[in-house]
Amino acid sequence: MKKLVELLVIIICFLLQSTIFHSISFAGIVPNLMVVITSIFGFMEGRNDGMFVGFISGLLIDIFYGSVLGWNALIFLLLGYVNGIANRVFYPDDIKFPLLFISLTDVAYLFITYVTGFLFRARFNVSYYLGHIILPELVYTIIVSVLVYLPLLRIFMLIDGRFEETE
Repeated sequence: MKKLVELLVIIICFLLQSTIFHSISFAGIVPNLMVVITSIFGFMEGRNDGMFVGFISGLLIDIFYGSVLGWNALIFLLLGYVNGIANRVFYPDDIKFPLLFISLTDVAYLFITYVTGFLFRARFNVSYYLGHIILPELVYTIIVSVLVYLPLLRIFMLIDGRFEETE
């Protein structure tokens, strides 16, 4: 049941990111829902779920937008694993911790994208990429994270039977 819900969340978030959020983008910047759900599932459910969600999310990005099949899947798998390590210190009542990890994950993903996509092609304008891509996407992703985190938390606490602990 839990894996089915995870797949459904991945598909819904991918569709939202690919359709609706593209129409409400700011200066071409779209929040990265795939990073958000990879982080959330990682620190909320552990390494295995973080890697599963990360791999499927990255694979969808590779299939529909990537130039190398498997590259984003590998990056997201690793990001899910790293976020899953933080599962030991996860407390559902504190939203600051998830926002911090989502932010760090988004910056890490964008930095890896910069290094592999631009730096290797001798495009060294780091300040432009930081100011026009990384920071705006980070802010937009954090805002969307606040809206996505609480419903996902409630859904998985209901599935796991842990809902009574936070009420």
